[in-house]
Amino acid sequence: MCSIAVTGTGFPAGVGAEEGADVEWQVPEETAVAFEYNGRSHAVMMASPADLEDFALGFSLAEEIIGSAADIENIAVRETPLGFVVNLTVDPLRLLRGSLRSRSMEGRSGCGLCGVDSLVHAVREPRKIEASLEVDPAAVAAAFRALPDHQPMNRANRSVHAAAWCAPDGAIRLAREDVGRHNALDKLIGAVVRSGADPATGFVVMTSRCSFELVQKTAAVGIPLLATISAPTALALELARNANLTLGALSRRDTVILFR
Repeated sequence: MCSIAVTGTGFPAGVGAEEGADVEWQVPEETAVAFEYNGRSHAVMMASPADLEDFALGFSLAEEIIGSAADIENIAVRETPLGFVVNLTVDPLRLLRGSLRSRSMEGRSGCGLCGVDSLVHAVREPRKIEASLEVDPAAVAAAFRALPDHQPMNRANRSVHAAAWCAPDGAIRLAREDVGRHNALDKLIGAVVRSGADPATGFVVMTSRCSFELVQKTAAVGIPLLATISAPTALALELARNANLTLGALSRRDTVILFR
């Protein structure tokens, strides 16, 4: 479940400090996950310690390190006293970023750019999406309503993000959770590809705001629609339009807003 039980002191509204009571709370685990390619360290992310093979594959595709899951010959996960090391064996000729720049610091769970060493590498132009997908706004709303049923970790700790891949009618096919929204999307992308499904035949809903990194990741694998609970940033909108990616947001009045 990636949660740990802890005890705190609860103070209901209007109750003084001397009237608190012990409350058990589930807090999410967060641990270091290092990605290596052919034994060479590339990035260390802070993440929930679950679905790490999905994470490794999704990260590799979303960051355009590889072009296809078939480029990976093996994924080996090793637990250490400091966290997890995930080594991906890849044909060097198949790596899309030949030098595989190592990130100079950890990627924190709330940040998809930590350690990126230049602005050129940070705000890369997303891929153009070729696929088109007709999705009724009602299907997006239905997916958001169903999303809590696919968040077992969040039910326990109320502290993690979720990303779900949905059929055009809004039915949720796969979902992944993580303390970081970027990680949740990476894990979802990896899960979809490992299932044998074509990411372009569905859309994604997420429990976060829409930052530009999520646009880059979604476009990299050809998903034509990304909907988040909070509104997109201006840069996310600009990049999405350049990539032919439709963005969606859920307004406070349970209204789906689409940005094309």
